[in-house]
Amino acid sequence: MAVMPTTVALVGSTGSIGTQAVDVVRAAAGHFEVVALGAARSVDRLVAQAEELHPQVVAIADEEHAPALKDRLPAGIEVRAGSEALASIAGMADVTLNAVVGFAGLPVTLAALAAGRRLALANKESLIAGAPAVRAVRSTPGAEILPVDSEHCAIHQCLRTGRPAAELARLVLTASGGPFRGRTAASLAGVTVEEALAHPTWSMGPKITIDSSTLMNKGLEVLEAHELFGTGFDQIEVIVHPQSIVHSFVEWVDGASIAQLSRPDMRLPIGYALAYPDRLPVPFGPIDWGALGELSFEAADDDVFPCLGLAYEAGRAGGLAPAWLNAANEVAVGAFLDRRIAWHQIPDVIRSTLDRYPADTGAGPVSADVVYDADRDARLTARQTVQRMVA
Repeated sequence: MAVMPTTVALVGSTGSIGTQAVDVVRAAAGHFEVVALGAARSVDRLVAQAEELHPQVVAIADEEHAPALKDRLPAGIEVRAGSEALASIAGMADVTLNAVVGFAGLPVTLAALAAGRRLALANKESLIAGAPAVRAVRSTPGAEILPVDSEHCAIHQCLRTGRPAAELARLVLTASGGPFRGRTAASLAGVTVEEALAHPTWSMGPKITIDSSTLMNKGLEVLEAHELFGTGFDQIEVIVHPQSIVHSFVEWVDGASIAQLSRPDMRLPIGYALAYPDRLPVPFGPIDWGALGELSFEAADDDVFPCLGLAYEAGRAGGLAPAWLNAANEVAVGAFLDRRIAWHQIPDVIRSTLDRYPADTGAGPVSADVVYDADRDARLTARQTVQRMVA
Protein backbone atom coordinates (compact mmCIF):
# COMPACT_ATOMS: atom_id res chain seq x y z
CA MET A 1 0.00 0.00 0.00
CA ALA A 2 1.30 3.41 -0.97
CA VAL A 3 2.41 5.68 1.89
CA MET A 4 0.62 9.01 1.97
CA PRO A 5 2.96 12.02 1.68
CA THR A 6 3.51 14.21 4.73
CA THR A 7 1.51 17.42 4.45
CA VAL A 8 3.51 20.60 4.94
CA ALA A 9 2.74 24.27 5.55
CA LEU A 10 5.60 26.58 4.60
CA VAL A 11 5.29 29.85 6.52
CA GLY A 12 7.86 32.39 5.41
CA SER A 13 8.15 30.46 2.17
CA THR A 14 9.72 33.26 0.12
CA GLY A 15 12.77 33.93 2.30
CA SER A 16 16.12 32.14 2.40
CA ILE A 17 14.95 29.16 4.50
CA GLY A 18 11.56 29.00 2.80
CA THR A 19 12.98 28.83 -0.71
CA GLN A 20 15.46 26.14 0.38
CA ALA A 21 12.54 24.21 1.86
CA VAL A 22 10.91 24.31 -1.56
CA ASP A 23 14.17 22.85 -2.93
CA VAL A 24 13.86 20.00 -0.42
CA VAL A 25 10.24 19.32 -1.38
CA ARG A 26 11.21 19.34 -5.03
CA ALA A 27 14.21 17.03 -4.52
CA ALA A 28 12.25 14.58 -2.35
CA ALA A 29 9.44 14.13 -4.86
CA GLY A 30 6.50 12.19 -3.44
CA HIS A 31 7.52 12.58 0.21
CA PHE A 32 5.70 15.86 0.86
CA GLU A 33 2.52 17.63 -0.13
CA VAL A 34 2.58 21.39 0.43
CA VAL A 35 -0.94 22.41 1.47
CA ALA A 36 -0.23 26.00 2.49
CA LEU A 37 2.23 28.79 1.69
CA GLY A 38 2.64 32.07 3.53
CA ALA A 39 4.78 35.20 3.37
CA ALA A 40 4.71 38.82 4.44
CA ARG A 41 4.50 40.58 1.08
CA SER A 42 6.42 38.80 -1.71
CA VAL A 43 3.67 38.41 -4.30
CA ASP A 44 5.89 37.37 -7.21
CA ARG A 45 7.55 34.53 -5.32
CA LEU A 46 4.30 33.36 -3.74
CA VAL A 47 2.68 33.14 -7.16
CA ALA A 48 5.61 31.21 -8.62
CA GLN A 49 5.63 28.80 -5.67
CA ALA A 50 1.86 28.31 -5.85
CA GLU A 51 2.03 27.55 -9.57
CA GLU A 52 4.59 24.82 -8.86
CA LEU A 53 3.26 23.36 -5.61
CA HIS A 54 -0.53 23.78 -5.96
CA PRO A 55 -1.34 24.48 -2.28
CA GLN A 56 -4.87 24.75 -0.94
CA VAL A 57 -4.20 28.10 0.75
CA VAL A 58 -1.80 31.01 0.24
CA ALA A 59 -1.50 33.54 3.06
CA ILE A 60 -0.06 37.04 2.92
CA ALA A 61 0.39 39.23 5.97
CA ASP A 62 0.29 42.57 4.12
CA GLU A 63 -3.34 43.10 3.14
CA GLU A 64 -2.43 45.73 0.56
CA HIS A 65 -0.90 43.00 -1.61
CA ALA A 66 -3.87 40.62 -1.33
CA PRO A 67 -5.80 41.85 -4.42
CA ALA A 68 -2.75 41.48 -6.67
CA LEU A 69 -2.10 38.03 -5.23
CA LYS A 70 -5.69 36.88 -5.84
CA ASP A 71 -5.59 38.07 -9.43
CA ARG A 72 -2.46 36.10 -10.26
CA LEU A 73 -2.92 32.81 -8.41
CA PRO A 74 -4.17 29.68 -10.17
CA ALA A 75 -7.91 29.10 -9.82
CA GLY A 76 -9.13 27.29 -6.73
CA ILE A 77 -6.49 28.49 -4.27
CA GLU A 78 -7.83 30.26 -1.19
CA VAL A 79 -6.16 33.54 -0.20
CA ARG A 80 -5.91 34.66 3.42
CA ALA A 81 -4.62 38.12 4.24
CA GLY A 82 -3.93 40.26 7.27
CA SER A 83 -2.09 40.18 10.57
CA GLU A 84 -3.41 36.73 11.53
CA ALA A 85 -3.15 35.12 8.12
CA LEU A 86 0.20 33.39 8.63
CA ALA A 87 -0.77 31.93 12.00
CA SER A 88 -4.06 30.71 10.49
CA ILE A 89 -2.26 28.23 8.21
CA ALA A 90 0.07 26.90 10.92
CA GLY A 91 -2.35 24.14 11.97
CA MET A 92 -3.27 22.94 8.48
CA ALA A 93 -0.55 20.34 7.96
CA ASP A 94 1.27 17.43 9.58
CA VAL A 95 4.34 19.66 9.89
CA THR A 96 4.65 23.44 9.77
CA LEU A 97 7.89 25.17 8.86
CA ASN A 98 8.17 28.51 10.63
CA ALA A 99 10.70 30.52 8.62
CA VAL A 100 9.30 33.95 9.48
CA VAL A 101 12.08 36.39 10.40
CA GLY A 102 12.32 37.71 13.96
CA PHE A 103 9.77 38.12 16.74
CA ALA A 104 6.99 38.31 14.14
CA GLY A 105 7.16 34.51 13.98
CA LEU A 106 5.80 34.00 17.51
CA PRO A 107 2.10 33.71 16.52
CA VAL A 108 3.00 31.01 13.99
CA THR A 109 4.95 29.04 16.61
CA LEU A 110 2.12 29.26 19.14
CA ALA A 111 -0.56 28.34 16.57
CA ALA A 112 1.30 25.28 15.27
CA LEU A 113 1.98 23.90 18.74
CA ALA A 114 -1.51 24.68 20.03
CA ALA A 115 -2.88 22.68 17.08
CA GLY A 116 -0.75 19.69 18.10
CA ARG A 117 1.49 19.83 15.04
CA ARG A 118 5.13 19.17 14.48
CA LEU A 119 6.89 22.52 14.22
CA ALA A 120 10.01 22.71 12.06
CA LEU A 121 11.41 25.80 13.73
CA ALA A 122 13.70 28.14 11.82
CA ASN A 123 12.48 31.13 13.83
CA LYS A 124 14.61 31.00 16.97
CA GLU A 125 13.41 34.42 18.14
CA SER A 126 9.89 33.20 18.83
CA LEU A 127 11.16 30.40 21.08
CA ILE A 128 13.59 32.71 22.86
CA ALA A 129 11.50 35.83 23.32
CA GLY A 130 8.24 33.95 23.78
CA ALA A 131 9.68 31.13 25.87
CA PRO A 132 7.20 31.31 28.78
CA ALA A 133 4.18 31.28 26.44
CA VAL A 134 5.70 28.61 24.19
CA ARG A 135 6.33 26.28 27.13
CA ALA A 136 2.61 26.30 27.91
CA VAL A 137 1.58 25.03 24.45
CA ARG A 138 4.42 22.54 23.98
CA SER A 139 2.47 20.15 26.22
CA THR A 140 -0.39 19.97 23.68
CA PRO A 141 -0.83 16.32 22.57
CA GLY A 142 0.99 15.82 19.28
CA ALA A 143 2.96 19.05 19.51
CA GLU A 144 6.72 18.81 19.05
CA ILE A 145 9.54 21.09 17.95
CA LEU A 146 12.19 20.00 15.47
CA PRO A 147 14.93 22.63 15.19
CA VAL A 148 15.98 23.80 11.74
CA ASP A 149 19.06 25.74 12.89
CA SER A 150 22.00 23.63 11.74
CA GLU A 151 23.52 23.64 15.25
CA HIS A 152 20.39 22.53 17.08
CA CYS A 153 19.55 20.01 14.40
CA ALA A 154 23.04 18.60 14.94
CA ILE A 155 22.50 18.39 18.70
CA HIS A 156 19.10 16.77 18.17
CA GLN A 157 20.75 14.08 16.08
CA CYS A 158 23.62 13.59 18.53
CA LEU A 159 21.28 13.27 21.52
CA ARG A 160 19.65 10.26 19.84
CA THR A 161 22.84 8.31 20.61
CA GLY A 162 22.53 8.39 24.41
CA ARG A 163 20.35 9.07 27.45
CA PRO A 164 20.43 12.85 27.87
CA ALA A 165 18.68 12.96 31.24
CA ALA A 166 21.29 10.70 32.87
CA GLU A 167 24.41 10.88 30.72
CA LEU A 168 24.76 14.36 29.20
CA ALA A 169 27.75 16.45 30.33
CA ARG A 170 27.45 19.45 28.00
CA LEU A 171 26.32 20.76 24.64
CA VAL A 172 28.87 22.47 22.41
CA LEU A 173 27.57 24.84 19.74
CA THR A 174 29.95 25.62 16.92
CA ALA A 175 30.21 29.07 15.35
CA SER A 176 31.82 30.01 12.07
CA GLY A 177 33.10 33.22 13.66
CA GLY A 178 31.43 35.31 10.97
CA PRO A 179 33.20 37.78 8.68
CA PHE A 180 35.17 39.42 11.51
CA ARG A 181 36.78 36.40 13.14
CA GLY A 182 40.25 37.26 14.41
CA ARG A 183 39.74 41.02 14.20
CA THR A 184 40.48 43.42 17.06
CA ALA A 185 37.90 45.77 18.49
CA ALA A 186 39.87 48.76 17.18
CA SER A 187 39.87 47.39 13.63
CA LEU A 188 36.09 47.00 13.71
CA ALA A 189 35.29 50.60 14.59
CA GLY A 190 34.44 51.60 11.04
CA VAL A 191 33.16 48.42 9.40
CA THR A 192 30.45 48.90 6.79
CA VAL A 193 27.09 47.22 6.32
CA GLU A 194 28.46 45.51 3.22
CA GLU A 195 31.40 44.07 5.15
CA ALA A 196 29.13 42.77 7.90
CA LEU A 197 26.87 41.11 5.33
CA ALA A 198 29.76 39.25 3.67
CA HIS A 199 29.46 35.95 5.56
CA PRO A 200 32.31 33.54 4.71
CA THR A 201 30.27 30.33 4.87
CA TRP A 202 26.49 30.63 4.90
CA SER A 203 24.01 32.37 2.61
CA MET A 204 21.38 33.89 4.90
CA GLY A 205 19.03 36.86 5.18
CA PRO A 206 20.38 40.28 6.27
CA LYS A 207 19.24 40.15 9.91
CA ILE A 208 20.71 36.75 10.75
CA THR A 209 23.90 37.59 8.83
CA ILE A 210 24.45 40.70 10.95
CA ASP A 211 23.71 38.60 14.05
CA SER A 212 26.42 36.19 12.91
CA SER A 213 28.91 39.06 12.54
CA THR A 214 28.31 40.15 16.17
CA LEU A 215 28.01 36.57 17.50
CA MET A 216 24.52 37.46 18.74
CA ASN A 217 23.25 34.69 16.51
CA LYS A 218 25.26 32.27 18.62
CA GLY A 219 24.01 33.92 21.79
CA LEU A 220 20.44 33.44 20.65
CA GLU A 221 21.28 29.83 19.85
CA VAL A 222 22.51 29.32 23.42
CA LEU A 223 19.12 30.54 24.65
CA GLU A 224 17.39 28.33 22.09
CA ALA A 225 19.37 25.26 23.17
CA HIS A 226 18.39 25.92 26.79
CA GLU A 227 14.72 25.95 25.81
CA LEU A 228 14.82 23.08 23.35
CA PHE A 229 16.82 20.61 25.38
CA GLY A 230 16.31 21.79 28.98
CA THR A 231 20.05 22.18 29.47
CA GLY A 232 21.51 24.61 32.02
CA PHE A 233 23.58 27.53 30.79
CA ASP A 234 26.69 26.19 32.54
CA GLN A 235 26.38 23.09 30.33
CA ILE A 236 26.23 25.01 27.03
CA GLU A 237 29.48 26.12 25.44
CA VAL A 238 30.29 27.98 22.21
CA ILE A 239 33.41 27.18 20.20
CA VAL A 240 34.51 28.82 16.94
CA HIS A 241 34.92 26.43 14.01
CA PRO A 242 35.50 28.43 10.81
CA GLN A 243 35.06 25.55 8.35
CA SER A 244 31.41 25.00 9.41
CA ILE A 245 31.72 21.25 8.90
CA VAL A 246 31.12 20.19 12.52
CA HIS A 247 27.69 21.65 13.19
CA SER A 248 27.76 20.98 16.94
CA PHE A 249 28.42 18.11 19.29
CA VAL A 250 27.48 16.71 22.66
CA GLU A 251 29.79 15.46 25.35
CA TRP A 252 28.71 12.57 27.56
CA VAL A 253 29.68 12.02 31.20
CA ASP A 254 32.31 9.40 30.27
CA GLY A 255 34.18 11.95 28.11
CA ALA A 256 32.93 10.70 24.75
CA SER A 257 31.87 13.39 22.26
CA ILE A 258 29.43 12.77 19.43
CA ALA A 259 29.37 15.28 16.55
CA GLN A 260 27.32 15.78 13.39
CA LEU A 261 29.32 16.69 10.31
CA SER A 262 28.31 17.74 6.81
CA ARG A 263 29.07 20.43 4.27
CA PRO A 264 27.19 23.65 5.09
CA ASP A 265 23.81 23.22 3.41
CA MET A 266 20.64 24.32 5.19
CA ARG A 267 18.59 21.86 3.16
CA LEU A 268 19.90 19.03 5.37
CA PRO A 269 18.39 20.33 8.65
CA ILE A 270 15.25 21.42 6.79
CA GLY A 271 14.79 17.93 5.36
CA TYR A 272 15.57 16.33 8.72
CA ALA A 273 12.86 18.38 10.44
CA LEU A 274 10.26 17.79 7.74
CA ALA A 275 10.84 14.02 7.47
CA TYR A 276 11.58 13.15 11.13
CA PRO A 277 11.89 10.47 12.44
CA ASP A 278 12.91 9.26 8.99
CA ARG A 279 15.80 10.52 6.89
CA LEU A 280 15.28 11.58 3.32
CA PRO A 281 17.06 9.48 0.68
CA VAL A 282 18.45 12.72 -0.77
CA PRO A 283 22.01 13.68 0.27
CA PHE A 284 22.52 17.34 1.15
CA GLY A 285 26.04 18.42 2.10
CA PRO A 286 27.90 15.08 1.82
CA ILE A 287 31.61 15.27 2.62
CA ASP A 288 34.47 14.31 0.31
CA TRP A 289 36.66 13.03 3.12
CA GLY A 290 39.78 12.75 0.97
CA ALA A 291 39.58 16.43 0.07
CA LEU A 292 38.26 17.74 3.38
CA GLY A 293 41.45 19.27 4.72
CA GLU A 294 41.82 20.66 8.23
CA LEU A 295 39.18 21.16 10.88
CA SER A 296 40.13 23.82 13.40
CA PHE A 297 38.60 25.14 16.62
CA GLU A 298 39.23 28.18 18.80
CA ALA A 299 37.66 29.98 21.73
CA ALA A 300 35.14 32.76 21.10
CA ASP A 301 36.44 36.27 21.87
CA ASP A 302 33.96 37.69 24.37
CA ASP A 303 35.78 41.02 24.53
CA VAL A 304 35.50 41.77 20.81
CA PHE A 305 32.05 40.17 20.53
CA PRO A 306 30.21 41.09 23.77
CA CYS A 307 26.79 40.12 22.39
CA LEU A 308 27.51 36.49 23.26
CA GLY A 309 28.00 37.35 26.92
CA LEU A 310 24.87 39.54 26.92
CA ALA A 311 22.83 36.54 25.78
CA TYR A 312 24.14 34.36 28.61
CA GLU A 313 23.40 37.19 31.03
CA ALA A 314 19.80 37.52 29.82
CA GLY A 315 19.32 33.76 29.95
CA ARG A 316 20.53 33.51 33.52
CA ALA A 317 18.32 36.46 34.51
CA GLY A 318 15.32 34.47 33.27
CA GLY A 319 11.79 35.78 33.13
CA LEU A 320 11.33 37.98 30.09
CA ALA A 321 14.93 39.20 29.97
CA PRO A 322 15.53 37.10 26.81
CA ALA A 323 12.54 38.85 25.21
CA TRP A 324 14.12 42.21 26.04
CA LEU A 325 17.46 41.03 24.65
CA ASN A 326 15.86 39.86 21.42
CA ALA A 327 13.82 43.04 20.93
CA ALA A 328 16.81 45.29 21.62
CA ASN A 329 18.92 43.31 19.18
CA GLU A 330 16.32 43.55 16.41
CA VAL A 331 16.10 47.32 16.90
CA ALA A 332 19.88 47.70 16.97
CA VAL A 333 20.44 45.54 13.88
CA GLY A 334 17.75 47.49 12.03
CA ALA A 335 19.41 50.76 12.97
CA PHE A 336 22.77 49.46 11.73
CA LEU A 337 21.32 48.24 8.44
CA ASP A 338 19.72 51.68 8.05
CA ARG A 339 23.19 53.16 8.68
CA ARG A 340 22.01 55.08 11.74
CA ILE A 341 24.47 53.50 14.19
CA ALA A 342 27.87 51.86 13.84
CA TRP A 343 28.40 48.11 14.01
CA HIS A 344 30.24 48.36 17.34
CA GLN A 345 27.24 50.21 18.84
CA ILE A 346 24.90 47.23 18.44
CA PRO A 347 25.92 45.68 21.80
CA ASP A 348 25.78 49.16 23.39
CA VAL A 349 22.09 49.43 22.46
CA ILE A 350 21.41 45.96 23.86
CA ARG A 351 23.32 46.60 27.10
CA SER A 352 21.54 49.93 27.68
CA THR A 353 18.16 48.28 27.07
CA LEU A 354 18.84 45.33 29.40
CA ASP A 355 19.93 47.76 32.10
CA ARG A 356 16.34 49.07 32.07
CA TYR A 357 14.71 45.65 32.20
CA PRO A 358 12.30 45.47 35.18
CA ALA A 359 13.58 42.44 37.07
CA ASP A 360 10.15 41.32 38.30
CA THR A 361 8.77 41.03 34.74
CA GLY A 362 7.49 37.53 33.95
CA ALA A 363 7.77 36.31 37.53
CA GLY A 364 4.34 34.60 37.45
CA PRO A 365 2.40 32.77 34.72
CA VAL A 366 3.08 34.43 31.38
CA SER A 367 0.54 34.67 28.57
CA ALA A 368 1.29 35.58 24.97
CA ASP A 369 -0.10 39.05 25.65
CA VAL A 370 2.47 39.59 28.42
CA VAL A 371 5.22 38.57 26.01
CA TYR A 372 3.95 41.01 23.38
CA ASP A 373 3.86 43.78 25.99
CA ALA A 374 7.44 43.03 27.03
CA ASP A 375 8.58 43.08 23.41
CA ARG A 376 6.84 46.43 22.87
CA ASP A 377 8.38 47.98 25.98
CA ALA A 378 11.86 46.73 25.12
CA ARG A 379 11.64 48.03 21.55
CA LEU A 380 10.57 51.44 22.80
CA THR A 381 13.50 51.50 25.22
CA ALA A 382 15.94 50.40 22.52
CA ARG A 383 14.67 52.99 20.04
CA GLN A 384 15.13 55.69 22.65
CA THR A 385 18.71 54.52 23.11
CA VAL A 386 19.34 54.63 19.36
CA GLN A 387 17.83 58.08 19.17
CA ARG A 388 20.19 59.34 21.87
CA MET A 389 23.14 57.89 19.98
CA VAL A 390 22.27 59.60 16.69
CA ALA A 391 21.15 62.93 18.19
